[in-house]
Amino acid sequence: MNLEFYRSKKVLVTGHTGFKGTWLVKILADAGADVTGYALAPETEPDLYTLSGVEKMIHSVTGDIRDFDSLRRVFEETKPEIVLHLAAQPIVRTSYAKPVYTYETNVMGTVHVCECVRLSDSVRSFLNVTTDKVYENREWAWGYRENEPLDGYDPYSNSKSCSELVTHSYRKSYFDGTGTAVSTARAGNVIGGGDFAADRIIPDCVRAVMKGEPVVLRNPNSVRPYQHVLDPLNAYLMIAARQYEDPSFADAYNVGPNESDCLTTGELAALFCESWGGGASWTAGMSDGPHEANFLRLDCAKLKQTFGWRPVWNAETAVRKTVEWAKAWAADPSSVPSVMERQIRAFFEDSRA
Repeated sequence: MNLEFYRSKKVLVTGHTGFKGTWLVKILADAGADVTGYALAPETEPDLYTLSGVEKMIHSVTGDIRDFDSLRRVFEETKPEIVLHLAAQPIVRTSYAKPVYTYETNVMGTVHVCECVRLSDSVRSFLNVTTDKVYENREWAWGYRENEPLDGYDPYSNSKSCSELVTHSYRKSYFDGTGTAVSTARAGNVIGGGDFAADRIIPDCVRAVMKGEPVVLRNPNSVRPYQHVLDPLNAYLMIAARQYEDPSFADAYNVGPNESDCLTTGELAALFCESWGGGASWTAGMSDGPHEANFLRLDCAKLKQTFGWRPVWNAETAVRKTVEWAKAWAADPSSVPSVMERQIRAFFEDSRA
């Protein structure tokens, strides 16, 4: 991805105060884009958005994706050329506790963004970021392809399946042949510095080792496509840029690691403990929560063949970079912006190697 493309481009990012959103707007701001973010205030304490200092570099609007009128005003005032939709309720276990909120946010939120894009006269490229969990999971050993049936099991996964269908319907009904390119990106499980969410493996690892406790895993044998957060963000930026230049690239794309980096939760925790050192360890706990898929992989051949894309950092490197970030933050929270800049620079240097 040549980030020079984004210099002076007007980019609207929903969900910019979240983990992935903060890394994304940091990349865009450093690349010279004119960035507007629309999101709720950060939900965790501490939070990456505040630590990163990126708020000083962008136009940040506090707003709810469920509030159509507020979102529409932002579109009218900023006139974005590129829209990257990341706002979501992203936690499976939270979706069981708050299904209505999850569907309102993930489905109607997508409807609102699509409608704002439809009513806009400035947007040329729109990317809706969903998840690897949109597929009807049959627990088979091979990766899901983009033409597989969509039918997420739990409220989070199912709401993201609906978000995919909403976007596809809007594309067919309103955007094909108009010069506004619309795609979806179905990303695997992301890890990286600054994720403080509950019920996620790496944040749970960091919290445990910083307390001097073993990491307790609910499902140590579950398989997921793990990747560093910068890898899917690189793909999102590439898709949005390429379809801006050529709308024929508009489509649905899986974004995940190579098959060798589809690891069990136990394997990922072992990598983390080895990288952290100091006697860090993990143990299996009780799996007493609601249903979660045991086996999930993505087939990313379409993305690779269409754009020549490839993952940059393998799982071991992703974990090492995450530990590096967490230790820097623990030692000196003010170091976070420079650590992020250093890791972003290293990632894009490695991508060109």
